[in-house]
Amino acid sequence: MTLTSRNRLIGLVLAALLFVADQAVKWWVTVPLGLNSDGDQIVINSIFNLTRTSNYGVSLGMLTAESMEMRWGLVALTAAIALVVFIWLLKEKKLGDIVPLGMVLGGALGNIRDRFKFGHVIDYADLHFGDFRPFLVFNLADAAITIGVVIILARSFLIREKQATDAGAPATEN
Repeated sequence: MTLTSRNRLIGLVLAALLFVADQAVKWWVTVPLGLNSDGDQIVINSIFNLTRTSNYGVSLGMLTAESMEMRWGLVALTAAIALVVFIWLLKEKKLGDIVPLGMVLGGALGNIRDRFKFGHVIDYADLHFGDFRPFLVFNLADAAITIGVVIILARSFLIREKQATDAGAPATEN
């Protein structure tokens, strides 16, 4: 197995593990913990609660699906995005580029499954500081997608700057 094939396999395994972990946590929150209705809550500590929320939109609640047609449109749109990420992952060679794509893919698949099965995405993680909430209620899939995108953006800016200063230096696979 080549280094590139190994890196791609790592990215796909990471995506699969994140998908399984996301679905397992959502099951744990809804079945054993019993957070079945929007607003059901378990206070963990002064800054974190488990608060059940149904997200009918995409990122930050945008593009809210208000009909069955819109629901399936969002499933199709997010599946198309996941397919693009999957193809992108298969074209990359460097592990540093593949890992965040695996994170985005795994998170996207977890949220797509929710939307397909329930018509909405199950969110539960409620980070807050008093009344200040820096994020909407989110889930593991959302966190994986966000962290993956931040890594992709950081690498694109940092590597471009490094390549500009190291012009002529041979590229390494990382």
